[in-house]
Amino acid sequence: MTPPSPAKGPHQSSTLMGPKAGAQARARAAVAALWTPASAGEQLNSRTDTLLRLGDDALVLGQRLSEWTGHGPVLEVDISLANLALDLIGQATLLLDEAGDGDQLAFHRDVLDFRNCLLVEQPNGDFAQTIARHLLYTTWQHMLLQRLQQSSDKFLSEFAHKAVKEVAYHRDLASEWTIRLGDGTQESTRRMAEGLDWNWRFIPELFEVDEDLQRAIDAGILIDPRTFEDEYRSAIGSVLAEAKLETPADQRPILGGRRGHHSEHLGHLLAEMQFLPRTYPDAKW
Repeated sequence: MTPPSPAKGPHQSSTLMGPKAGAQARARAAVAALWTPASAGEQLNSRTDTLLRLGDDALVLGQRLSEWTGHGPVLEVDISLANLALDLIGQATLLLDEAGDGDQLAFHRDVLDFRNCLLVEQPNGDFAQTIARHLLYTTWQHMLLQRLQQSSDKFLSEFAHKAVKEVAYHRDLASEWTIRLGDGTQESTRRMAEGLDWNWRFIPELFEVDEDLQRAIDAGILIDPRTFEDEYRSAIGSVLAEAKLETPADQRPILGGRRGHHSEHLGHLLAEMQFLPRTYPDAKW
């Protein structure tokens, strides 16, 4: 008769703990490598930071929009939102794969390591709030990509040439729905105004330039977003005027997403998005 194996202590390995521990170690190594100075010096770090900002924006907003799948107000809108989400996940895949190991970066980073802006992580709310968020973000994203085509970085320039066409459609769709809801019924007008009011406070972060972003701008990698802030506000104002909606009053700006200071909403989103890869870290699909 074989004697029972001794119980494993907290510091002993086990077949159950091993795969997860190995995956987490690889994730930590992948993230740490992004911030390790290399031969290219600051420009390499600035480039990676740029890729993470853009990639995390697309990943988080894509995940948010995917939550509408099966819940859209009508079938056509349901399919449309799913397609928008697929576009954004495709953009995130390209950007995060260029930054490092895309799967590790998407599914094994903790919330403090994400560099997305606060706007994209905000909850969907009702359909009007989702459209308000999409209008405010994709108008900015479209203007950025138009200018990013002139980036000194070959990958980012080529990425912008491709993605700008997709984002132009996103911007048009959000604009059309904003007008339709704003100039619709009393109920749709109220909901659209409330959606805009909820998301308005996150606009200033889109134009914030911190030290990391300034280095990318100085290196010619990224475009200074402040150069098109007036154009952005004018474009949003034109859509709201056509929708017969008042421009929300400026609020105290909420900043910090680019530095890893996020709202509670991102933690809940990542818990759902990352559950399967973290539970079965070595699974092959």
